[in-house]
Amino acid sequence: MLANVLLGITLGFAAGISPGPMLALVITRSLEKGFGSGLRVAIAPLFSDLPIVLGSVLLATTLPAWTLHALAIAGGVFLVFLGIEQIIRARRASLAQPGGQRAAEDLTQAVLVNLLNPHPWLFWFTVGGPIVVGAWALSPWNGTSFLASFYLLLVGSKILLAWLIAKGRNWLSSRRYQMVLQACGVMLVIVGILLVWRP
Repeated sequence: MLANVLLGITLGFAAGISPGPMLALVITRSLEKGFGSGLRVAIAPLFSDLPIVLGSVLLATTLPAWTLHALAIAGGVFLVFLGIEQIIRARRASLAQPGGQRAAEDLTQAVLVNLLNPHPWLFWFTVGGPIVVGAWALSPWNGTSFLASFYLLLVGSKILLAWLIAKGRNWLSSRRYQMVLQACGVMLVIVGILLVWRP
C-alpha cells in the first residue's frame, strides 16, 4: 500500500505543476479574480476526472486511436477562445474591481478545459489506468490509496499555486496587472494551438 501512496504522491505532484491548460487557467483566474477563482479552477479535476478514470479502466483497449486527437483539437479550439477572451478583457481589467464572472462559470469552464484536454485522457489510458487496475487486483484499498494520494497532490499543488499567485497580485500596478493578464491570455492561445497542431 505504501508503494501505491508514494507513486500517487509522485505522479500527482508532477501532474499538478506540469505546464498545460489547467495550470494556465489556474494562473489566469488567480491573477484576474483572486484566490477564490483560482481555487475553483484547481478543484475542477475532482469533478471532471471521474469519466476519464472510468473510461481509461474500462475502455482503454477498445477506443480508436483518433479519439485523443479529436479531444486535442476540441480542447485546443476552446483554449484559443478562452485566451482571446482573456486578452480582450485584460484591457479593461482593474485590481480594484476584478472580473465579474460568476463562481459557477469558473468551475464550468475549468471542467470543460479538463474534459477536452487530451493529457488527462492520455495519462489515465496509458499510465494511471493500468496502475489502478493492478493495485485494485491486490486489494481495493491499494487502488483507493493510489487514487486518493494522486488527487491530494494534483489538486493540492494547484491550490497552493493559486494562493501564492493571488497574494502576489496585490504587488502589481494596474498596468502591469493588465500586461500579465494579457500574457496569460497569449499563453492560453499558444497552448490551444499546440493542442490542435500536435501530431
